[in-house]
Amino acid sequence: MLKGTSKVEGVVTLGQDDSGPTTVNVKITGLALGPHGIHLHEFEDTTNGCISTGPHFNPNGLTHGALEDEVRHADDLRNIIANADAVAEATIVDTQIPLSGTNAVIGGALVHELQDDLGKGKY
Repeated sequence: MLKGTSKVEGVVTLGQDDSGPTTVNVKITGLALGPHGIHLHEFEDTTNGCISTGPHFNPNGLTHGALEDEVRHADDLRNIIANADAVAEATIVDTQIPLSGTNAVIGGALVHELQDDLGKGKY
């Protein structure tokens, strides 16, 4: 569940079969119309927003990029698009965010923000 002090809230589920890719299902309401980047941060502490969630989940120390880029932070997922009803829904499938093992994302926080430039330096 995503819920804070703003009107933004939603549900994000993560699932993984054995050692296959992780599937992230997102439904968030209360967002401004348009694209919003979503990232996994290292800590689940959201008491002070993004500051207390720590850095982006990046266990391999790579540079920022897009989901389809070979070199990217593990947490670089993609932009989700909020429609005119302030709702964004997406399904993201990725191999770099496992739910178990050394680089597991369990214990982190999912954070949304304004549009992500996906490492392209456009925004």
